[in-house]
Amino acid sequence: MTDRRVQDHQVVSFTYVIHDEDGTVLEQSDVPSSYVHGLDDSLFPQLRAALAGKRVGDVVEVTLSPEEGFGQPNSDLTVTDDIDNVPPEYRRLGAQAVFHNEAGETMTMVVTAVDDQSVTLDGNHPFAGKTLRYKLSVTDIRPATLEEIGSGSAQAAGATLH
Repeated sequence: MTDRRVQDHQVVSFTYVIHDEDGTVLEQSDVPSSYVHGLDDSLFPQLRAALAGKRVGDVVEVTLSPEEGFGQPNSDLTVTDDIDNVPPEYRRLGAQAVFHNEAGETMTMVVTAVDDQSVTLDGNHPFAGKTLRYKLSVTDIRPATLEEIGSGSAQAAGATLH
C-alpha cells in the first residue's frame, strides 16, 4: 500500500453523492469517476481544491452555491408552446427533446409542465438554482500516463461532475 496523495499529474478516482440543501440525494455514483489532478478541469475548482492532498479512503464534503455550481436558472432557456404545436411523444412530464442549431450545437430540453393547452420545456441544467452538497470518497490514486498528461484527461474515466 502506498501513501500516495492527490497532487498534480495523478489520476484520482472517486465515488460521490450530491445532496440538495434539504439532504435529498440528487445524484449518486458508486462507480468511480476519474480525472487528472492539475490538468483536467471537468470538476468544479472547489472540488479539485478539496481533493488536493487527500489519500485513498479520505472523504471530502463541499457545498456549492448556485453561482459556484450550475448558476441560476435562465428564463431564456424555458419555452412554453401551444400543445397542438408539440408532437404527442413530448406531451408528458420528463420527456426530453433534443434541438439542433445551424452551427451543429445541440441542446436537450426537458418537459417540466403539461396542461390541456400548453407544454413547457426547460433547457436549464436540473441543478440550476440549487445549493449543492458534494460528498466525494477517494477510491484510487495513481500516476497519470504520458498520454493522460498530454490529453489532460484520464483514460477510461467515468462520468464527471461538471
